[in-house]
Amino acid sequence: MNHFTTEDMIRFLYNEMSPEESKMAMEAIESDWILKEKFEVLKASKRDLDSIRCAPRKSTIDSIMQYAEQESLVK
Repeated sequence: MNHFTTEDMIRFLYNEMSPEESKMAMEAIESDWILKEKFEVLKASKRDLDSIRCAPRKSTIDSIMQYAEQESLVK
C-alpha cells in the first residue's frame, strides 16, 4: 500500500492528481480509517475556507490607489 501524506490528500482534494494517483488515493482512503479521518478533516477545512468572504478594507484600497497615482506622476 502506498503512503499518502497530508500534501497528497490536499492534492487529491483539489483534483490535482493524475487519474491513476486519484484512484490509488481513493482506495487508500477507503481502506485506511486513519487516513479517512484525516481526509474528512481536510474536506471540512476546505469547506470552511470556501465559505469565508474576504475583501480588503476601503482604506487599504484608497491607500494603494493614492500610492499608484503618486508613482504615475513621478514617472
